[in-house]
Amino acid sequence: MFRRSPSTRSLCLSAIIAALYAALTLMLPALSFGAVQCRLSEALTLLPLVLPQSVPGLFVGCVVANLLSPVGIWDVLFGSLATLLAALGTYALRKKPLLAAACPVISNGLIIGVMLSVVYSLPAVLTILQVAAGETLAVAAGYGLLKAFRGRIDWKKLQ
Repeated sequence: MFRRSPSTRSLCLSAIIAALYAALTLMLPALSFGAVQCRLSEALTLLPLVLPQSVPGLFVGCVVANLLSPVGIWDVLFGSLATLLAALGTYALRKKPLLAAACPVISNGLIIGVMLSVVYSLPAVLTILQVAAGETLAVAAGYGLLKAFRGRIDWKKLQ
């Protein structure tokens, strides 16, 4: 991802994305935490399509937000892992945007779905599908935003 040590610009961009992810998650706790969820902040998981600096930013932002999760340490560990894997998968598949968009849905659906089914004693398959459905909505919103900003933002300049 980074070929040399990250520049101040890259670190700042990662920090801004982390803060934005955490703020969006914590701003809407009813949608962000619980057995049924649709984190608006997960729309940002498509940023690795255009900004490699978003990978660490998404991970750190998720860790920060999950520190205040009612699920506690499990969400910090597994929720943050799911977002990191989603961001890495999105970055790895950036040349195939539709496949890249599936990474957050699959990663969060499986990891968060299983975690929530264990924590709340819910049926695993149902919980996985509910989390994947919420993630699909968030990713679709992110995809729409990226398309809307195509041509208006020079993503290369941000890198």
